[in-house]
Amino acid sequence: MEKYCIFKLVNNIHKICVFLLITAFPVFSQSEQNISGNDPFWRQALGGAVLSLPHVQAQSAVIAIDGGNIRAYSASGTPMWFYSARGRISPFVTRSREGTSYLSRTNGALIAVNRSGRELWRRNTGDPLIAEIVIGWDGRLFVPTEKKLSCYTASGNLLWTRVFEADFSIAPKLDRSGGIILALENNQVYKIDPFGNAQVYALSGIPAAILSVERQQILAIYKDGRMELLGSAADWFVSASSDVNTVVIFPRLPAPPIAAINRGGNAAAVMENGRIALVSIDERKIMWEGDTHIREITRAGRRAEMEVKMLFDERGIYVLSKDGASGFSADGRRLWYTLLENAAAIPAFGDDGVLYSGGNDWILYAYKIEDRFLPVRNGLYGPVPEGSYGMGRPHSIYLTDIIIDENDLKNKLDQIEAGISAGRVGANEPAWTTFLLTVSAGKDHIQNRVKAIQLLGQIGSRETISWLMDIFRKESEPLIKAAAASAVGVIGVDPDGIAIQTFLYTIIQSYGIKDEQVLLAIVTATGALCRFSGPPLSETGIRILNLLTENSNPGVVRRQANSELSSLR
Repeated sequence: MEKYCIFKLVNNIHKICVFLLITAFPVFSQSEQNISGNDPFWRQALGGAVLSLPHVQAQSAVIAIDGGNIRAYSASGTPMWFYSARGRISPFVTRSREGTSYLSRTNGALIAVNRSGRELWRRNTGDPLIAEIVIGWDGRLFVPTEKKLSCYTASGNLLWTRVFEADFSIAPKLDRSGGIILALENNQVYKIDPFGNAQVYALSGIPAAILSVERQQILAIYKDGRMELLGSAADWFVSASSDVNTVVIFPRLPAPPIAAINRGGNAAAVMENGRIALVSIDERKIMWEGDTHIREITRAGRRAEMEVKMLFDERGIYVLSKDGASGFSADGRRLWYTLLENAAAIPAFGDDGVLYSGGNDWILYAYKIEDRFLPVRNGLYGPVPEGSYGMGRPHSIYLTDIIIDENDLKNKLDQIEAGISAGRVGANEPAWTTFLLTVSAGKDHIQNRVKAIQLLGQIGSRETISWLMDIFRKESEPLIKAAAASAVGVIGVDPDGIAIQTFLYTIIQSYGIKDEQVLLAIVTATGALCRFSGPPLSETGIRILNLLTENSNPGVVRRQANSELSSLR
């Protein structure tokens, strides 16, 4: 009996030890060559060498491959479309919330490709991309090329350009106000608003990362581990380079940082030693540290890749490199790590918990890492923007500039048109938009109202769509009604379906519209929106176009509707 009890005790201890050993290992340990415990969710041959990390958006992933090609796959791995730029491309692809992909050829051709793989437009930027395009809140594009940042509308109209004295050391990224922050090789940081106005800060060292934080400030994290806030009030913070010792400042990171990201009042930094640290910005202290997959690589005696991408969302903090990926909870628990071999680019981690990795073997792998989905507030197309630029309504500060005299009004409109044509909207955009919104909603000077509406379309902020559709619904004058519909087609995007639903209601209501100008404007605008955005908006758009092919409509309208339908096939 005594021997039996001893045996049972030893056996239980053995089981406990085995359990502890198992739980001490990462949740996933896998590679693209020898996957242990977690096979790829799916894999697809790419037909070429991988150029870029996959970009996950709109329930699909796109990836750039050698030879100037882009391929798209659904979340389940089904090939969706293939696009050829007909020339070499830069290794950067960005997607908008509608699923439009933006890329550039190495000759400087900026290209937009819709979510069905159809090229929408090309513009010559003069130089190829040197980093990913950043998408603004209203769909505008911040395009980084050599020593230059340009801003385009979603439909490809140039709004402004800013040229710098030095190359980028940290690529442009969206800040908390919907503008851009970036760093240059001369250790200057630029904070640029959506209209091209800039604030410049001098750094006290070489930055590893810059982060947009509360109070419209920038947290600079230096390569020597120091941290300081830029643009802060003097009575709230003293720079880390200050000689004043009576003010609490940020602690130095325990090792040189290589990447950082922030959310709320916390910033996470990955360091060269493979460790991750979470810093409380408000409390100015390191809250916790942990080991990433990079640490596991170095422990095994291998040389780790030091290029890192990071995510920080409601699920936690994610660290991505060619060697693999790691996931952490906000309180510092390492949820999982996975090791990748033979990866050609940094993987991407989707909102659905799938890790996408392009291999040197020309295969795209998808690993189901988490069952959790990122909870986001989605519109018709993807996550709703974090804020607004205020372009959807007139601003009282600019209303004093409104002109009453018809000739002066025309001259002002001509001046705005010239600025738009030259790509020099820039800092004038808020004042010009207020002027155009006010003129467009007036009751006199029909031709000037039409011109104002057309120019709103060319400035291209989708925030003006509601205003334009309000004019469309309320206006009885066909010229104004047609201009409002056409302007939305020029803007090119309708991510909330406001215009397309207005058009549908207009077509199917009992008394309908019989004016050819208005119907043609609806047809061309609907075709443009469908080509840009694809389903689900295009499903309603195709219904509109089919209704307008019916015999009860004018012949010219039926022919144009059939032409638009053919262009969507």
